[in-house]
Amino acid sequence: MAIEKTFSIIKPDAVERNLIGDVVKMIQDSGLKVKAMKMIQMDRAKAEGFYAVHSERPFFGELVDYMISGPVVVSCLEGENAIENYRNLMGATNPADAAEGTIRAAFGQDIQNNSCHGSDAPETAATEIAYFFNDDELVG
Repeated sequence: MAIEKTFSIIKPDAVERNLIGDVVKMIQDSGLKVKAMKMIQMDRAKAEGFYAVHSERPFFGELVDYMISGPVVVSCLEGENAIENYRNLMGATNPADAAEGTIRAAFGQDIQNNSCHGSDAPETAATEIAYFFNDDELVG
């Protein structure tokens, strides 16, 4: 099994509901290790840059508005098959479809307010981690 890094965002809906500790506990209990973490308030330019891949999609404006609506917690996670394992832990994008025991089943409210984001591939993880963290902030 490969040790890899992935990227996570605890989204504004979960931060506002004071669920940061609950989400981090689920992440750590799954065997993933936090290598870097910080709370930030994204501005419009930062959010638009991060979600640029979706810029032509009809939900882009709503997504950006949501992601700048409050603070988020960004983190770099590490572990065996971290990308796949974290995606499984997050659950389906729509909390109504998410399996019991996943972050989105436990805390997600709807398809937008689904409490978390995670990278979907090694290349995406590397890009997303570098978008929010410099080398000095990554421990280990």
